[in-house]
This record gives sequence, structure tokens and C-alpha cells, in this order.
Amino acid sequence: MSYLGVGVSPGNVAVYHGRKLNVIDRRVRIAEVVLRCVMCGFAILAALLVGTDTQVKEIFTIRKEAKFTSMKALIMMVAVNGLVGAYSMGQVVRCVVSMIRGNVVFNKPLAWAIFSGDQVMAYLSLAATAAAAQSAALAKLGQTELQWMKICDMYGKFCNQIGEGIAIAVLVSLSMILLSAISAFSLFRLYGQNKIKSGRC
Repeated sequence: MSYLGVGVSPGNVAVYHGRKLNVIDRRVRIAEVVLRCVMCGFAILAALLVGTDTQVKEIFTIRKEAKFTSMKALIMMVAVNGLVGAYSMGQVVRCVVSMIRGNVVFNKPLAWAIFSGDQVMAYLSLAATAAAAQSAALAKLGQTELQWMKICDMYGKFCNQIGEGIAIAVLVSLSMILLSAISAFSLFRLYGQNKIKSGRC
């Protein structure tokens, strides 16, 4: 390590120690808290938009009601967004408590648990959103080869609100992917600290 506080790794990549590492840690933690708060709000909003969406049409004397429970993909998306929102709220509490205490996660099993949880939520969110988007595309465009009609021609308001919910769910999925990258950074930097402490940078 040089007197400037910068060491050189075997790959000639600058490795920062001391105050600069603390500044980076603080910025990463603040970004994580903000992103988790925004994602929690978006996940709950997407679940509410889709879960509360209904529209009733009367065809002669028959009443037909469109609701999210009519499509299994929408049920899954509502459930997954609710789960992601609850998980994000728990992680926000954990992040805020660790910031108040002034400590960073140095426990490898805890870092692995956070990383694994973020990965699972990212995959679930992405899968549920993709399935809901595919179902919504079929409802909007129909499938003439199979003689499936365009449902959105009859239930325009319902389809518009579902579309808004899916758009917000896409933002949730992208945020969850970004958070997975942040938790991967937090986890794998723990393995680099052994080299720093032993002076093998």
C-alpha cells in the first residue's frame, strides 16, 4: 500500500483503503436505502393497481365482470409484488438500523443471506412481470389463429389500469436487479478484505 492510501492489485486495478472506502460504503448504503424505499412503494402500488382493478359490462341481460383473478398470471404478479414490497420494507429497516449503528455487514453468512434473498426476489419479480405482460399482450392483441378475441376492446378501462400496473412492475423488476448487483458488491468485497488485511494486494 502506498502513502496515498491506494494499493495496486495484481491486475493493476486501483484498490482504495481508508477514508475513501468509508465514503464509498456510505454512498452505497444510502443508494441501497433509497432504492429499497422506492421499490417498496412501487411494488405496493403495482399490486394495488392490479388487485383493485375491475370493470363490469352488461351484454343484453348478462353481466360480465373483468377482474385480476380471471388471469392466473395477474394473481401471481399481485402476490409477488406484495412479497417484494414486504421484503423490501424489512430490508429498509435492516439498512436504517445498520446506518444508525454505524456498522457495515462484515458477517459473511448474513451477506450471503441478503444476496440470496435479493436474487430470489429479482427472479420472482422478473418471472411474474414477464408472465403478466404476456397475458396482457394476448388480451390486447388477441390470437386470430386460435380465435381468441381482443378482450381489451370490451374492457378498455380494465386493460389500461392493468397496463399501468405492469409498467410499474417492470420498474420494480429493474430496481430488484440493480439491488442484486449492490448486494453482490457488498458480499464479494468481504472476500477481498482478507487479502487487504494480510497485505497481499
